[in-house]
Amino acid sequence: MPKNRPHKGFLKRFRISKTGMVRHRSAYHKHLSSSKSGKRLRQLRKDRFCANPDAKRFERLLFRRLRGRTQPRAALRRSPNPAQRREMKAARAARTPAKSAAE
Repeated sequence: MPKNRPHKGFLKRFRISKTGMVRHRSAYHKHLSSSKSGKRLRQLRKDRFCANPDAKRFERLLFRRLRGRTQPRAALRRSPNPAQRREMKAARAARTPAKSAAE
């Protein structure tokens, strides 16, 4: 089976932050700027972050988890590695008998 390759056109137009947010340039800034106010042009110079539904669509292009501008960092939580999984299981087992003894 062939490997999954990220979409090269997407990678040229967007940047992904360390926390998984997708940054892009603002639209409506390239030309016809004489009819736009200075305030609007200043705001259009800033980069924007993609919304949640767009981030979900982009996940399919890149084969990795992303998050939208209003999603918390926990949205990117990854599965624990085997050592962490054992620690979590032991902590859960230690907590369970104490709960039943209290009742």
